[in-house]
Amino acid sequence: MTELAGLRPAHFLWSVTDRVATIRLNRPERKNPLTFESYAELRDTFRALAHATDVDVVVLASNGGNFCSGGDVHDIIGPLVGMDMKDRLAFTRMTGDLVKAMLHCGKPVIAAVDGICVGAGAILAMAADLRLATPSAKCAFLFTQVGLAGCDMGACAMLPRIIGQGRAAELLYTGRAMTAAEGERWGFWNTLHAADALEEEAMRLARSLADGPVFAHSVTKTQLLQEWEMGLDEAIEAEAQAQAICMATRDFERAYRAFVGKKKPEFQGD
Repeated sequence: MTELAGLRPAHFLWSVTDRVATIRLNRPERKNPLTFESYAELRDTFRALAHATDVDVVVLASNGGNFCSGGDVHDIIGPLVGMDMKDRLAFTRMTGDLVKAMLHCGKPVIAAVDGICVGAGAILAMAADLRLATPSAKCAFLFTQVGLAGCDMGACAMLPRIIGQGRAAELLYTGRAMTAAEGERWGFWNTLHAADALEEEAMRLARSLADGPVFAHSVTKTQLLQEWEMGLDEAIEAEAQAQAICMATRDFERAYRAFVGKKKPEFQGD
């Protein structure tokens, strides 16, 4: 098991407060683009989060009025043009591994999105469990605008499940920006908040999850992922087994005793 509160990443900002970790890309002067190094460090951090004992929820926050402008044109796209196929495939697999690490980290991930959220930035928001945004948030899966397919980092699998096949197809073919109002109406954004309230709302939500039955939250995240590939009968059986495991936790007993005593349960994650 691992404690990550003292992590000192080189390529993004990191803090842990009350078992909630906050990650911010830290190139606000360029709207927080990703680089080869930040991709890899984020992947490794989310892999480590699967074993973290001092973090229960992760918030991906904006910085300087923007979330993420995608892969850096000069630091990533330029070098990719000159690479051979082997190295390009190694890169695309690494970016996909970041999404896999987010999905398998065992912690709820909340994206708090203000301003620009495009390309790989839109993928990071998509891969979060919950997404909050401001009315000015501009989210675009703009891969076709740089001559690439829309099928990047799991977008063709995940985005239709969130907003529907037709809407996802439109965004992935055209690369146009989804307005915040569209995103909320379509279910991509869970809620919209004013810019000066966004982070407070994200942290409020994160703290409520961190104060809840975190083992059970981890099971919920696992089932949401695994049941994509299951038939209904399999899913019902998998949930029966998962819930029986949760019934063996002390948190389940604590909730029962609190209910009987007309008190609010105090979950401890075991």
